[in-house]
Amino acid sequence: MGKIAVITGASSGLGVELYKEMQKEELDEIWIIARREERLKEIANTFGKIKTRVVPMDITLPENTERLKSLFETETPDIRFFINNAGFGIIGNLDEADYKKQGQMVDLNVRALTELTVIALPYMNKGGCVINICSIASFVPNARMTVYSSTKAYVMSFTKALRYELKKKKINVTAICPGPMSTEFLGVAGIEKGVSGAFDSLPYCDPVKTARGGIKAAKRGKCVYTPRAFYKFYRLLAKLVPSSLLMPFAKT
Repeated sequence: MGKIAVITGASSGLGVELYKEMQKEELDEIWIIARREERLKEIANTFGKIKTRVVPMDITLPENTERLKSLFETETPDIRFFINNAGFGIIGNLDEADYKKQGQMVDLNVRALTELTVIALPYMNKGGCVINICSIASFVPNARMTVYSSTKAYVMSFTKALRYELKKKKINVTAICPGPMSTEFLGVAGIEKGVSGAFDSLPYCDPVKTARGGIKAAKRGKCVYTPRAFYKFYRLLAKLVPSSLLMPFAKT
């Protein structure tokens, strides 16, 4: 088949905005992946100008990784954009946390992202882009979002190392690192007004602008895209100042 984009976690928030941005690309098909089939169909019917394949699946299940791998083998697509958007976070002290949910976070944010990227790479060629949705939480460890910030630090390291590996093939890898956004992420994370002083006071990022800017950065060959001047400065500060000094300010 022809040129495609693949987006995980496409049923809400930033995933929807990324899907809308993909309508501007020269693609033959867009594959959107998430657990909620009806929601994916609604998004495709509402915003889809390019032929869209709805692929309902929980990407943390090993059998679904195999299913997607089989789809790639059967269709042999030219993947122009592979976007790892699926992920979630939870706020709270780790000694009071549900260990299963913390493990599920690692499973989705780290293992699934890694496995899906690996099975997609054989179908990517010169000019293709892997885009990983990361976070400002990758810059400095975040107390009270200990596991989440650790998974995003992995995503950042994974992005940089893979980008170096793929330079010779002229495939770019970009980490999009937004701050807080008004999406379903906050509800899943248990972040409501008054729960976190940081989330109550930090400037929020616009999902539309984040998706648009992130895609442009990836196409320009950038490694990291951070929206808003405030967070660009924070990213720079994290490179210059020891994390032990910044962690009290990064506490959620």
